[in-house]
Amino acid sequence: MPADNHSIFDPVTFILTGFPGTEESNIWLATPFCLMYITALLGNSFLLFIIVTEPSLHEPMYLFISMLASADLLLSTTTVPKMLDLFWFGAGEISFAACLTQMFFVHVSFIAESAILLAMAFDRYVAICNPLRYTTLLTKPVIGKIGLAVLTRSFCLIFPAIFLVKRLNFCRTNLLPHTYCQHMGLARLACSDITLNLLHGIVIALLAFGLDAVLIAVSYVLILRAVFELPSKDARLKALRTCGSHISVILMFYTPSFFTSFAHQLGHIIPGSILNLLGNLHLLLPPMLNPIIYGMSTQEILRRVIKVFYRCCSRN
Repeated sequence: MPADNHSIFDPVTFILTGFPGTEESNIWLATPFCLMYITALLGNSFLLFIIVTEPSLHEPMYLFISMLASADLLLSTTTVPKMLDLFWFGAGEISFAACLTQMFFVHVSFIAESAILLAMAFDRYVAICNPLRYTTLLTKPVIGKIGLAVLTRSFCLIFPAIFLVKRLNFCRTNLLPHTYCQHMGLARLACSDITLNLLHGIVIALLAFGLDAVLIAVSYVLILRAVFELPSKDARLKALRTCGSHISVILMFYTPSFFTSFAHQLGHIIPGSILNLLGNLHLLLPPMLNPIIYGMSTQEILRRVIKVFYRCCSRN
């Protein structure tokens, strides 16, 4: 039951409400979300399997793609099963500890994906602008250190949010108008001062997403300048093709982020259910489309996929 609006309470559980006002359509909303999740689960798992089992794909670009697939799997698996449980069975209850855990992994996944996209931009920059040093700069130990740095930064930036939420007093309601637990979504339910929570969100926006987006943009300005200085048209087209899939993934990740942030500023105009829908699509679209984009646009991965299916068909 929702807590009294005027008494401070210890939040044993929260109740996710999904999309307020669309309860009758929840089962229909859940069906495409489920299909998107299954596609993301199968696509990213298959992509990881191909990269891990094919020695020729143990190169920097493909190792970064495998990191991105792992982050996509973590992000979607952390959120979608509970979302489907809410939509199909009305089971919106989630314990405070489980809510904090979900919040932690959701934000860690987002920050990790942003850092991985930055690392992939650096990989393309070295490959195109300084190809002679590519194998010496991006060795497997260096890739391992980059992966460790991605995890460390994500953990360090989000870990304080757990304590920032735990220190809050809740006296309004335990109804959370989302399909998953978010830092600021939880903080706005509190009757305590949430200035530190707001500052933490700003720091993350600047140090993670903002800084990463700027560095990625700088990388691609340098890449495009180098590409158009190539003497051969075929070489220019080949270089652009190698960057095309990555640019698509970058736009697909950052565009919904900035659009959702802008939409929240117009919350009095845009209904809350639309804002929630945008947030959920941001969780589902990149994990679903990333393996398709890389599988179809990267020739080495596509050849391996065809080879695997050919073997399966031959056995049958």
